[in-house]
Amino acid sequence: MLLVVDVGNTQTHFGTFRDDELVEHWRFATVRTSTADELGAALRNLLELRGVGLADLSSSIVSSTVPQLEPEWLRMAEAYLDHRMLAVGPGIRTGMPILIDNPRELGADRLVDAVAAYDALGGPCISVDFGTSVNYDVVSAAGEYLGGVIAPGVEISLDALTSRGAKLPRIDLAAPRRAIGKGTVEAIRSGMIYGHAGQVDALVDRIQDEVGGGAATIATGGLAEHIVPYCRTIETVDDLLTLKGLKLLHERNA
Repeated sequence: MLLVVDVGNTQTHFGTFRDDELVEHWRFATVRTSTADELGAALRNLLELRGVGLADLSSSIVSSTVPQLEPEWLRMAEAYLDHRMLAVGPGIRTGMPILIDNPRELGADRLVDAVAAYDALGGPCISVDFGTSVNYDVVSAAGEYLGGVIAPGVEISLDALTSRGAKLPRIDLAAPRRAIGKGTVEAIRSGMIYGHAGQVDALVDRIQDEVGGGAATIATGGLAEHIVPYCRTIETVDDLLTLKGLKLLHERNA
């Protein structure tokens, strides 16, 4: 079985593939001080809930946006899985030319999403990943990574608003009943949901103008379910896009 691990700033999403089938996947909070031993214990405990053992994992790949955690995952694989884990980064074979000023500064998660989106959609595309930040990544018809946009994520925006506004309460991201809130909670909810949906549509429209239109759009990430229903420019949602991209990259480097 193949273990795929996407380490984000807020959450870590990982899953196991048996051939082309995703057997199971989990999300847990990213703890930046985690050690290889703690990661190995957490992995073992979650796998055992599904009757899978560490010995069943014959290969693995990790994508990390948290620099200090990548070496811990690599050490975990050597100590607990008895193999060398592949890490997404400079030098990895992607099959995708990266046409930005400094390809080495491209985040691993953004690269993985772009590869997966192009494979899924088969043409020019825009992937929108709703995580700690909202990442927009653009791929040409020829499968070239053209660049993208990074914007503050929904939870970051909400944290900033409620921490700076002394009388503004923390809210859950439930669907707003209307744009014009009849109270403080409704007003914040409208701003968060409709505001971010409007941001998505505005940025996707601008990207489409720059690439000449015709790019398919796909969204992923833990917060996509809250925003995408109110976007007119997002065509497809795939919560597993990054995990699928990790599998593709592992295959290209086998």
